[in-house]
Amino acid sequence: MVLGPEPITPLRSVRHALRILEVVARHSGGVSHTGIARETRLPSDRLTELLRMLRREGYVEQIADGAYIGGASLTLLDTGAPGRGHAVEDKLQKSLTALRDSVGAAVYFSRYVDGEVKITQYADGPHTPRVNEWVDFRSAAHAMAVGKCLLTQLDQDGRRDHLSRHKTVRLTSRTTTSEKVLFRKLDSQPPTVPVLDLQEYAVGTVCAAVPVTAGRTVGCLALSLPLERAHRLRHAAYLLNREAAPMLLSLTI
Repeated sequence: MVLGPEPITPLRSVRHALRILEVVARHSGGVSHTGIARETRLPSDRLTELLRMLRREGYVEQIADGAYIGGASLTLLDTGAPGRGHAVEDKLQKSLTALRDSVGAAVYFSRYVDGEVKITQYADGPHTPRVNEWVDFRSAAHAMAVGKCLLTQLDQDGRRDHLSRHKTVRLTSRTTTSEKVLFRKLDSQPPTVPVLDLQEYAVGTVCAAVPVTAGRTVGCLALSLPLERAHRLRHAAYLLNREAAPMLLSLTI
């Protein structure tokens, strides 16, 4: 059997981006596109795409001769930089706002903290309204794209612990209330495919989420759309997955 190329996931994109940044860091006076390609061994089109993203996010800059050097974001987010926590939050918020405009939907960054689902940052607007939290998000992980995406990243014991504290109650006619069925769905969820919520949390709303995990951080990036725009969900979820790399990179550096 002939296998296709490894899918481009946010985590794989970040691994490649970090390889590029390592090369740039080794050449304080700047390094050319050709030099980066030689040292990273990344395909030219892939390298061009990642360099474009790194420039857009401020991680690298191009100087007069076309060589690449470290950018302002790289300095700001350095692990030893003072105020790094606030810098990461600001960078994530700017990325979320840009992502909102790109996908045309409210977007959310969520983490699993101390056994609870927490939406820590979001970006919405007049034409991209966020989900109405009619049931506490912490109690609705089994029904939400965000919650299910976070639960897929936990082991079986972690999931059981969560559901022992937050029961799988019915929120809409589409909500999965059987823990056995829920676990089966979580186990069969491909890591490269966005997790969906098709009116499982709230009637009239559809959502998608992709994992954004760095180190011990269990997180995800999500979007929501009103039902009348559900035809856009597949494409919006594709864009969400493609644009998750900058968020993950901010958390990884």
